[in-house]
Amino acid sequence: QVQLKEIGGGLVQPGDSLILSCVASGSTADLYSSAWFRQSPGKEREFVASTAGRAETTDYSGSVRGRFSISRDSEKKTAFLQMDDLKPEHTAVYYCAANTFYSQNNHHLASFYGTWGQGTQVTVSP
Repeated sequence: QVQLKEIGGGLVQPGDSLILSCVASGSTADLYSSAWFRQSPGKEREFVASTAGRAETTDYSGSVRGRFSISRDSEKKTAFLQMDDLKPEHTAVYYCAANTFYSQNNHHLASFYGTWGQGTQVTVSP
């Protein structure tokens, strides 16, 4: 089994930057793809970014492209989400997810991932 743990959430001000980490433990040898999703109160969990392999494949939702950056340390099985110029609308619980393969068509779907972390709260407020 694989366990994922998100680290790095917190309260920041608009315009600040924040880095989230997703640390994998357990049977991590076959992990290949990682993703970040977020969920705000009353809303569905939405795709933020994904990456696979040695981060040669990445994708972002339109709302964060150019502002957020995903990376992955394939040896340490850790994924990162660099978030710059944060705004109040970025407030949410951020979740990381992982899979043993990558799908060009499905990597943005929450249902594609069977392994999830418990989430970390990011609050952007003056």
